[in-house]
Amino acid sequence: MILMNDAGFAAKIPSLTARGTRSASTSTSALRKLAGALMMGGLALGGLTLGAAQVHAADTLKVGISAEPYPPFTYTSASGEWTGFEVELANAICDAMQRECEITPTGWSGIIPSLKAGRIDMIMNSMTITNAREKVIDFSIPYYHSSGAYVAASDLDIDIPEGLDGMVLGAQAATTHANFARRALRDSGVQVRLYDQQEQANSDLFSGRVDVILADEIAMNALIKREEAHGFEIKATTPQHPAYGEGVGIGIRKEEGALKAAIDDAIQKVYADGTCTALSNKYFDTDVCLG
Repeated sequence: MILMNDAGFAAKIPSLTARGTRSASTSTSALRKLAGALMMGGLALGGLTLGAAQVHAADTLKVGISAEPYPPFTYTSASGEWTGFEVELANAICDAMQRECEITPTGWSGIIPSLKAGRIDMIMNSMTITNAREKVIDFSIPYYHSSGAYVAASDLDIDIPEGLDGMVLGAQAATTHANFARRALRDSGVQVRLYDQQEQANSDLFSGRVDVILADEIAMNALIKREEAHGFEIKATTPQHPAYGEGVGIGIRKEEGALKAAIDDAIQKVYADGTCTALSNKYFDTDVCLG
């Protein structure tokens, strides 16, 4: 008799006879061998299935965004799902690459170490391309550019930067805006207070614990439209400065040349087909895309 086990292996079973213990013993031995073959075949098949799952998982790109919301670029919806300009644009870029992607929230202060350690595959969270960052990671071509903007109470009469003397300015730590404040405003007499999250700086502005905040102009244009920002306005924007680099790009590990090329091509595609512009208009009422 020929039987096929779960792994597709053939095993020949001797016919059982009544001619003595030798035939019965041989049959028992053969059955034991078959059971072993079935077990090994099952393990082998399970290993193949697991391997396929591992390969599929490896094909999924983990898109790192800050775990701290940064509306309207990245934030959680009422249903708890991550959304925003960069979340939707990241999905469009992944579609253009024909790759599966997974949005992976990561603490902003540790987002570059997470990329280098392989816990995420790319950073897409308004990260400006600067010389300092290019020493440790690579970047895609830039997909948008934005200056910094100062926001303060509408009734505050202030000239920037001269009028900042004696005031408290809030900015998110480890950002180009904090870097700009440290480098460009150091002689202005302003006290710079750094925050882990931009929303913390916004909250302190509304409550009067800081006089002015400095953050991304696009994000600040969205902020002053919020109900809680009634009575606040943009007072000035930052000039061209090395702290603001070459625009915002997608962070990639330096050894990922093929991935960088694929991302650059995908960015060009979402420029060309109007996807980036449509998302920009949806979130900002203006086109910030560089294509």
